[in-house]
Amino acid sequence: MKKLSTRTTYFTDSVIRRMTRISDEYGAVNLSQGFPDFDPPKEITDRLREIAGIGPHQYALTWGAKNFRDALARKMKHFSGLDIDPEKEIVVTCGSTEAMMAAMMSVVDPGDKVVVFSPFYENYGADTILSGAEPIYVPLKPPAFDFDLNELENAMKQGVKALILCNPSNPCGKVFSLEELEEIARLAIKYDVYVITDEVYEHIVYKPFKHTYMAAVKGMRERTVMCSSLSKTYSITGWRLGYVIAPYEIADRVKKVHDFLTVGAAAPLMEAAVVGLEFGDEYYVGLRNHYTHMKELFVNGLKSIGLNCTEPQGAYYVLVDISEFGYDDNEFCVELAKRVGVGAVPGSSFFKENVNNLIRFHFAKRDETLNEALNRLGDIYKKF
Repeated sequence: MKKLSTRTTYFTDSVIRRMTRISDEYGAVNLSQGFPDFDPPKEITDRLREIAGIGPHQYALTWGAKNFRDALARKMKHFSGLDIDPEKEIVVTCGSTEAMMAAMMSVVDPGDKVVVFSPFYENYGADTILSGAEPIYVPLKPPAFDFDLNELENAMKQGVKALILCNPSNPCGKVFSLEELEEIARLAIKYDVYVITDEVYEHIVYKPFKHTYMAAVKGMRERTVMCSSLSKTYSITGWRLGYVIAPYEIADRVKKVHDFLTVGAAAPLMEAAVVGLEFGDEYYVGLRNHYTHMKELFVNGLKSIGLNCTEPQGAYYVLVDISEFGYDDNEFCVELAKRVGVGAVPGSSFFKENVNNLIRFHFAKRDETLNEALNRLGDIYKKF
């Protein structure tokens, strides 16, 4: 028989999802795959209960139900200051994973080059390869995960078509400052580069840091493709409601790609989620306070155990340096689930560079879950 696709030859299964399976196998507290173990806002689930009885139950418009897009445009105007046309500039997708893939396929041709900051969410490399493009990695340097402007410009000089920007960043929790975004924008304009953003953690940012939308930076509205989702903001990761916001010419292309990938997002879930998109500012203040509490509980707990960890500026991940244990990160994560009963993700799955001394935990969990994980981690030096 003929060979299978060459572009997928070197793909592995998702390391994050693999670590979830290993956590389940050993009964470990799963701090690997980034989903909450607490409920979504009651207003949203109550509305879903109503929708289950009355509908809609059939296809919505391919690019998303009108009331959903209208509500999303109003929310984005409030937080970003951008006037977004819900009829021409929004495409609702099946999660931000599809949003990123549809954006890449709409902007990038086979053979094009795409800048990816490293560390990066594992899908970005795969999205680039599936699009037939070549990733060019630019390192974010710990502990602050800053980038070198000269390194970024040297990458841009190579005829780059697009840059992927995750802000706030998974896995390192970096929030790009306005000054950094302006430098990226200057180079994007100079070298005629699209910026495809992943902003799913836009509302999970810790004081004194502030999230700025790349599309709101001067000169970037026409060359920014914004990808995001409702998953993290409303604790509905299983609903798979994402979206692309872009200028009409780009959004129209994304709409066509999306149609052939998935047809459309789930109509009843969009209808129920409109309630969340209409929440007032108090919800987002409460969300930040909630995640700040979880961050402080877990990060301070790790430090009290004696573990060397990063201080995230946004998102809900923390990187722990395991150099003192003398293990490769992949082996360490398996042994951690077995011996200690806590699930983590090997840091090497996020880095292009040869980094195998970091592991990633996520802390979007109830207090009792985090305390149980910390209690188990308290014995880590006895078990390794």
